[in-house]
Amino acid sequence: MTFSSFDHECMALALTLAARGINSTRPNPRVGCVLARDGRVLATGWHVAAGSAHAEVVALESAGGDGQGATAYVTLEPCSHHGRTPPCVDALLAAGVNRVVCAMEDPNIRVNGAGRRRLQQAGVQVDCGLMATAAEELNAGFLMRMRSGRPWVRVKLASSLDGRTALSNGVSQWISSEASRADVQLWRARSCAILTGIGTVLADDPALTVRVKESTLQPMRVVADTHWRMPPSSRVLREPASVVIAGSQEHAIPAALVASGVECLALPEVDGRIDLHALLRALAVREINEVQVEAGADLCGALLKATLVDEIVLYQAPVLLGEGGPGLFNLGVLESMRDRTHLRVVETCYFGVDMRLRLRPIPDQPGSGNTGG
Repeated sequence: MTFSSFDHECMALALTLAARGINSTRPNPRVGCVLARDGRVLATGWHVAAGSAHAEVVALESAGGDGQGATAYVTLEPCSHHGRTPPCVDALLAAGVNRVVCAMEDPNIRVNGAGRRRLQQAGVQVDCGLMATAAEELNAGFLMRMRSGRPWVRVKLASSLDGRTALSNGVSQWISSEASRADVQLWRARSCAILTGIGTVLADDPALTVRVKESTLQPMRVVADTHWRMPPSSRVLREPASVVIAGSQEHAIPAALVASGVECLALPEVDGRIDLHALLRALAVREINEVQVEAGADLCGALLKATLVDEIVLYQAPVLLGEGGPGLFNLGVLESMRDRTHLRVVETCYFGVDMRLRLRPIPDQPGSGNTGG
C-alpha cells in the first residue's frame, strides 16, 4: 500500500495526539485519531484515560457526527468489543466513515484483526501499516503485555564516568544533576509500576513517587524482597499509592507486614531469590504495561541475565567516584569477551551537564565475534 503525503501528515498528527495520554491512559494504550475529508482535517481526538471515550469517538463527537465519506486515521486498530466503553468500530460505521488508516493492528486477543475485518465486511477500506514503528514505540509496554504476557522493563541508572552508582560508603546523593532528576520524574510518570529491591529500601528509604504537576496517577511501587524484610514503617508504605511486596513462598510473611495491609505476593524461588519471570507475569495480570526499575546492581543484573531488560536509561555524570563503589549491573565474572552483553544506543541527549543514554540489549549477540578497541 502506498500512502500519500496527506496520509502521513494526518497520521503524524494522530501520533502527536496519542502521546498526550502518555501518563494517563494506563492500562489502556495511547491512541490518537484524526478525521479528514477531501484533503482537509475535520476533527481530532485522543484517549485520555481508561473508562473515558476512545480517540475515535472523541474525534467523531468533535466533528458533530459528520463522518460521512471521511477517512479516520487511528494509531491503533479500532476496537470491536465491549470493554469499559462500546466498540469504536460501531461508532465509525454509524458515522459513515468510508476509509480507516491505522498505524498497526491491535494484538489484544479481544481485537487482533477483528476490528479490521468488521470494517472491511461493512465495505470500509482499511489500510494498515502507516508509521507503524512510531506507533509501536508509543505503546511498547501495552504491546509487550499483549504479546508476551509481561510488562516492558526499563532500567533507570545514574553513574559516574568510572561506572559507579555510589561512593564506597554507599553515599549516592547526588550523582546526577537536578535537570536529570527532573527528567527521571517524567519517566516515572509514564510508568505503571516502579520496581526496586529490598536492599535499596533498607539503604535509602525512597518514596518512589511521581512529583510531576501534570501527572495525576501514581505508579504502583513493587519491592523485590525474597525474605520479607520490608519494614512496616518504610516511606514506600506510607505514601498514597498501591504497593506490592514480592517475596518467596518458601518463607513465612511476618505478622507485622500482614497487619500493615500491604499486598504480599508470594512467588517461587530461583537460585535463592524470587522468580523474576513469575513476578513480571503477575504484574501483567495486574495490567501493568511499563515497569521502571530503580534498584541496585544485584536486581538490575539479575533482570539483565534473565533477558528481562528491554531498555536502559542511563544518566552519566562528568564525575569520578573512585574505587570501591557499586557498579551498574552485577553480572558476575565473565571468562570470555564472547560473553559480553551487547547494547544498541537508541538515543543520546544532555540534561544539564549529564549525558542521558537510552540503550536496548541486542538479542542473540553473545558469541557473535564482535570486537572492541
